[in-house]
Amino acid sequence: MSRLHTHPESHLVSRIGWLRAAVLGANDGIVSTASLIVGVAAASAATSEILVAGVAGLVAGAMSMAAGEYVSVSSQSDTEQADLARERAELETQPEFERAELAQIYIDRGVAADLAVQVADQLMVKDALGAHARDELGISEVTAARPVQAALISAATFAVGAAMPLTMVLLMPRGALVLWVSIASLLFLALLGAIGARAGGANVRKATLRVTVWGALAMALTAGIGALFGTVG
Repeated sequence: MSRLHTHPESHLVSRIGWLRAAVLGANDGIVSTASLIVGVAAASAATSEILVAGVAGLVAGAMSMAAGEYVSVSSQSDTEQADLARERAELETQPEFERAELAQIYIDRGVAADLAVQVADQLMVKDALGAHARDELGISEVTAARPVQAALISAATFAVGAAMPLTMVLLMPRGALVLWVSIASLLFLALLGAIGARAGGANVRKATLRVTVWGALAMALTAGIGALFGTVG
């Protein structure tokens, strides 16, 4: 048995679909719920009112994330399926043109013309649609859209992210709520950025700084608005 079979490589690109949905959901859960809590707390609301607002934000946000991810990723999936159906029809009606088109793709990538034709012929015999999907359309098993997976992961991670600042409402005194929710949420965001970067093989420092800065900006804006309307009221 060859070494390629005994030591298969594992590439991080296979995580793109679920990792994007997970990071987006958790990040949005922390930022939106923490911002909501900070804004309501800055308006001098009671702890019970802050908690109700936070729980409502968690439920509404999780459902919104699930629906939004499902609709957007379904649109991508529909486009992919339409392209595949068109390619399938072209393979049935004009196979020679499609074979030449596939060979030209390999030639453009640097393969010798004779060898490109041979490769195209062999791939067309084994799985013509799969070859054209990968090399002409850029669609593969790894990158294919999965609407249900994206929706479930986004909703679940949003709820987990939102639960973090909500927990601070239960643990911290009312007078220090804005400060502690902000600090804890920024720490959660930094941790999330680091985990997401590690899972995706990206720069940890850059990802952590990015989510922390945007989270701080969102909470600062909502705290200012909450304080303003609380004073006016």
